[in-house]
Amino acid sequence: MVAKHGDEAWQSRAACRGPHAGIFFPPSHVERKEERLNRERTAKAICHSCPVEGDCLDYAIRIREAHGIWGGRNESERKHILDRLPTAAALRMHA
Repeated sequence: MVAKHGDEAWQSRAACRGPHAGIFFPPSHVERKEERLNRERTAKAICHSCPVEGDCLDYAIRIREAHGIWGGRNESERKHILDRLPTAAALRMHA
């Protein structure tokens, strides 16, 4: 199910809610590569056990979220997904 604009009820069922929510975003201080990888690995493990992982990823891609782990993907992984999506112009050309 793809969350529609304004339909974010899935967020109340997200496994990332609560005191550990900060692990999904980089800290305010400089983070070493190994620290980032460990933080992301932990966050992604939570995502992969989450009942709304797909809705979360759809939402992050739709709003072009630039920061954090959403739907089990980091910023560069979501950008890669976005780059592979057909553009509106390309869809019109094939219609």
